[in-house]
Order: sequence, then C-alpha cells, then structure tokens
Amino acid sequence: MKTVTDQGKEVFEYGNKYWLMLDEKETKRVYPVKEVRVEEMKWRKWADDWLVHLISPNVYRTPREAFASFDYIVREGKFGTVEGFFAKYMGAIAMFFISKRLKKRHNLRDDVRQDLYEAVDEWVKAIGKHRLFMGGNQPNLADLAVYGVLRVMEGLEAFDDMMVHTKIQPWYQRMEEV
Repeated sequence: MKTVTDQGKEVFEYGNKYWLMLDEKETKRVYPVKEVRVEEMKWRKWADDWLVHLISPNVYRTPREAFASFDYIVREGKFGTVEGFFAKYMGAIAMFFISKRLKKRHNLRDDVRQDLYEAVDEWVKAIGKHRLFMGGNQPNLADLAVYGVLRVMEGLEAFDDMMVHTKIQPWYQRMEEV
C-alpha cells in the first residue's frame, strides 16, 4: 500500500508485514492466546520503527567511536590494505555526519545513549520478571528481531555501554545460548 509518512514522504507499506501466514492448527500451537500474537507483532514493529534507528547515532556518536567502529568493520570484513584504508577513514567520516542527520531526523536526545538505554530497558520491562523471553520459555520472532538489531553493535563501545548501563544483559545472554 502506498502511504505518506509524518514528514510527507510517500512510502510503500506492507499491510501484513508482521502477520505470519499459518494454518489454523499451527496458529493455535504457536499462538495459543490471541494477545501473544498481537504482542509479538507490536514488538517486531517497534524493533523496525524505533530500535534500529538508534544504532547508527550510537555507534558513530563521536569521531573516535566512528573510527573504532570502522576499524572493527574493516578488521572483521577482511578488507585489503587499500580498500580497508579508504573504508575505514572515508566510511568513518561519512557515517559520523550521517549519524548526526539521523539523530535529528528521529528526534533523539543530545546524548543518544540515553535513548538506547531507555529503549532496551523498555524491552526488558515488557518481557517482565516471569518470562525468559518475549515468547515465554523460548524466543519468538520479536526476540529475534530485537536480538538481530542489537547484535550488530557487538564488539563496539555502544554495545559495551549498553550492557553496563541497562538490564538487557541476562536476556541477551539467554538469546546467545539459544
């Protein structure tokens, strides 16, 4: 479906993007209660519409962090010497400035870490004290969506800060184990 964003930009939306097409028997097995399905869809959408937009402003927050992030990318990506040099320096500079635009576009605070901390603590609070995962005893698609977004920061300062300043670590470690 064609729709218009809050900023007046035309975009295509997929109405059933978060809806799993399951037969009746499988639906009852996976989603024994309707609210479980609605909750999973809500948090998958949240991961796409909010959480993912916190990554770039956090990993490229300062020139030092941008260079450290690209150093990690180049090292893990097995770039050649010349390609690695250009990727690291040109990429870091470009992403530092792009992250500032993204910060403004998504109305993030001056200290973008606070938005990240608040978001992951909101996720942990939604899971609650009586569940291991959003999906209960096993992860569901919402758990996978959030884990996938956060996983891209692993090895970077933003990830380490998030682990220290939020309550996400126990859930994240359980996800890694599963």
